[in-house]
Amino acid sequence: MSATDTDAAARAGALLQRIGGSSPLGEWSAPGRVNLIGEHTDYNDGFVLPFAIDRRTHVAVAGRDDGVIRVASTVTRDDVEIPLADLPALFPSRGRVPEWTAYPLGVAWALVAESGVEHRDLRGLDIAIASDVPVGAGLSSSAAIEGATAAALNDVWELGLEPTALARVGRTAENDAVGAPTGIMDQMAAMLGRTDAGIFLDCRSLEATVVDLGFAAAQLDVLVIDTGVKHSHATGGYGERRSSCERGARAMGVSALRDLGVDDIARAADLMDEVTYRRVRHIVTENQRVLDTVRTLRAQGAGAIGDLLLSSHASMRDDFEISIAELDTAVDAAMGAGAIGARMTGGGFGGAAIALVPRVRVASTMDAVAAAFAASGFRAPTMFTVTPSEGARRDA
Repeated sequence: MSATDTDAAARAGALLQRIGGSSPLGEWSAPGRVNLIGEHTDYNDGFVLPFAIDRRTHVAVAGRDDGVIRVASTVTRDDVEIPLADLPALFPSRGRVPEWTAYPLGVAWALVAESGVEHRDLRGLDIAIASDVPVGAGLSSSAAIEGATAAALNDVWELGLEPTALARVGRTAENDAVGAPTGIMDQMAAMLGRTDAGIFLDCRSLEATVVDLGFAAAQLDVLVIDTGVKHSHATGGYGERRSSCERGARAMGVSALRDLGVDDIARAADLMDEVTYRRVRHIVTENQRVLDTVRTLRAQGAGAIGDLLLSSHASMRDDFEISIAELDTAVDAAMGAGAIGARMTGGGFGGAAIALVPRVRVASTMDAVAAAFAASGFRAPTMFTVTPSEGARRDA
């Protein structure tokens, strides 16, 4: 474990003791993720290439004898207790519990539905949550909560669900309990992550292939540049972009934009308004960039993917219009300091950029980004490197 990861595990255990949990049944964790390439393609049945990171959410779990599930977090003192029998009535309606609790409670609700077990056959639980995955930075702190909770409940309740099924549970919680119209990429990365590898995911079939990234051998680090500008998938532009994609697919007569190739782009221009056309163009070209990145990694190695990362960012900035000035500044400054490639990552409208940087240039790249933010009058970003790491697991 990293130092921050060890701290989060300790905080989860201490919180469980504070809320009066009995002897712990165990501790579980799941990672945040960086999406190396493939943005907004997941809910269009397309391709993505995320990797799990070495920043994780930890849950410590204790049993109860009263049929109640209680969730608590180190970021708030507003613990929530819900009888397990009330879960079916709690969701998918939203707003009946604090938003943060909809993630773990939504997982419990979705797990019961997925497994088909009876509530009366399940043990009540106390769940204490602590995390070192930044919230709102585009690193999928939500999927980390979902993954850690799903892994824990799957074990404690002896449900026997496979990782892909647990990823589906997390997506159901995010879509129907929280109300965020996301795809399944984040949850799959959280469940299936591997050391120094990405997960090449076909979001239609859910076929997942482990792809060696080779960052360690190439002496490359992934620098995360968190702008500090928060975003929310449950509101605003994310949902509008998804609606645009659905309109574009209908105009093209396909079930999802995944079914289009780059040769279809010219035809799309004649069938829809200019904004919808640019949204479609991003998705179609981004899918191709994912495929090209996987091929390039296998044939030439990590040092050859920089232009694909930059093209992805330009497409998100100009066609999908989800970048912001802080993200553009981060990308430009990192490239000027010697990064191989850089792009915003996550849903957009804030959050983080990533830069693939030679290890010997990480410090100077961070200095250059900090200087560029200061010169632009932006709040200082938070920067740290991440390592492709393991997915959800039991830690104790």
